[in-house]
Amino acid sequence: MSAPNSVEELLQLIRKSGMVDESKLNGYLHRRQAGRGLPADPREAADAMVTDGLITNFQSEQFMLGKWRGFTVGKYKLLERVGVGGMGQVFLCEHMFMKRRVAIKVLPPSKADQPAALGRFYREARAAGSLEHPNVVRTHDIDQDGNLHFIVMEYVDGSNLLDIVKKFGPMEIRRATHYIRQIALGLDYAFQNGLIHRDIKPGNFLVDRAGNCKLLDMGLARYYQDQTDMLTIKYDDKIVLGTADYVAPEQVANSHEVDIRADIYALGASFYFLLAGHPPFPTGTVSQKLLWHRTKDPTPIRQLRPEVPEGIAAIIGRMMQKDPNGRYRSPAEVAIELERWVPASIPVPSVEEMPALSPAATEAVQAESSKLAGVPSVSMSQLRKEMAAAEAELASPPKSVGMAAVKQSYASTAVESRGGTTVAPPPAPVFGPRPIPAPQRQASPFPSPFPGAGEPIDTPTPSANATPYQMPMTPINRQTLPGGIAPPPAAPSGALISAHPNMPGSFPFIAVQPKEETGTNRTRIVIGLVTVAAVLAIGLFLYKFVLSKPTPKQETEAVEPAK
Repeated sequence: MSAPNSVEELLQLIRKSGMVDESKLNGYLHRRQAGRGLPADPREAADAMVTDGLITNFQSEQFMLGKWRGFTVGKYKLLERVGVGGMGQVFLCEHMFMKRRVAIKVLPPSKADQPAALGRFYREARAAGSLEHPNVVRTHDIDQDGNLHFIVMEYVDGSNLLDIVKKFGPMEIRRATHYIRQIALGLDYAFQNGLIHRDIKPGNFLVDRAGNCKLLDMGLARYYQDQTDMLTIKYDDKIVLGTADYVAPEQVANSHEVDIRADIYALGASFYFLLAGHPPFPTGTVSQKLLWHRTKDPTPIRQLRPEVPEGIAAIIGRMMQKDPNGRYRSPAEVAIELERWVPASIPVPSVEEMPALSPAATEAVQAESSKLAGVPSVSMSQLRKEMAAAEAELASPPKSVGMAAVKQSYASTAVESRGGTTVAPPPAPVFGPRPIPAPQRQASPFPSPFPGAGEPIDTPTPSANATPYQMPMTPINRQTLPGGIAPPPAAPSGALISAHPNMPGSFPFIAVQPKEETGTNRTRIVIGLVTVAAVLAIGLFLYKFVLSKPTPKQETEAVEPAK
């Protein structure tokens, strides 16, 4: 179909593509008509739709070419083109049902007819799919839609280091060292899993907005321990694999027999690029560069940037030794050497260095952070504050307080329910072993009217590193406790059940506290004691003057002997 000549034809293409829900499109048009309306020119109208977040830049380009098909690959909807390489294009996509964002690498149909290209494409998926490391881009799946073969990968919201240096010049030394060390860690993980990358270059290093650097593109990787890799034996010996600006000398001679030291050379050349702003050999043809990697040394990095420490210059020099035996033996050794040159804090990439997605694509990216529709988004700073407050509360040692203070602390959360006091549910207990401390003498936190009240009682004191577990006072219920333990007898109305505040996991006890009490316990005890004393006095009087008085018979028997 030809390019649209009117807004009506543009809207017809959008509807036929199915990229925008009909209800969403109608609502957008209604709001536009109620306002300024859409521009009469279809190009300006498409730009307005991109600005308003209705369609993406990629979709607008395709609509203006008269296309309405090809906006989906398998179950994924194409949003933006985020990369182009020799083995195909990479798109930011969204799963049509799960609304999950991914990056999809599509092999061009012309490449699918080439056995070597198709074989390497599937070998890339196999190699990357076996890796799970924070500094390696993850691969989820490989599939086919008609004559299109595609790999489903993790989407990294960031830019590659090649583009950043080309736009903003040589990189700050700390940042460059930090990124190369991360790539060395990911490369060593791949090496430990039997892989040689063979295409290490800054264009294959992705850094996200948080400063995390990831290695990608396993299109030329091979399993160095797999002698049955007929694809490598059949095709790799006939051509030079890799990128001319960073390829190792031995890889120029024989791409099949190289080991991990070829990747270390390319990593050193990439490090040189980040600091110098250009490859080790910035001029010359491809054939000349391949020859110079074998016979010529690049300009020392300290001649280009004198502020580069000698230690870092020495690391780059060893990584780029012509003889593989003079290099580091593994990427792990490189990471160890660079670790002491990486400061504790590294500035994150600037906003200008990161990709600028269209509003519609940005909305799709942000939508993944909330899996439930209608759930308000919470900023990361707010989440960090809440987590810090919770950790501080858990880390604070328990305090011994009286029942009055406990009642007052929960007064703000108490609500009246069924004639008693109900408080907020207790926090979930923290599971895990806790040390049992030796008992210490502490004053009883519970007042008593009896003599001796206030004397110390034996209660265990938690250690400083123990996680406190204080169960808030909860209403008494008659349900069976965990483990089949029967609950204590019912308490009077208004009684509260609690646990000892200083003993983790202690059995609940009942503390009877009337809801409304005008007198004091001491007054009641005094009245009781007076009553008991009066009863004893009356009993003593009756015993002495009534029960102990002799009978007439006894008196006679006592007098008669005197006669």
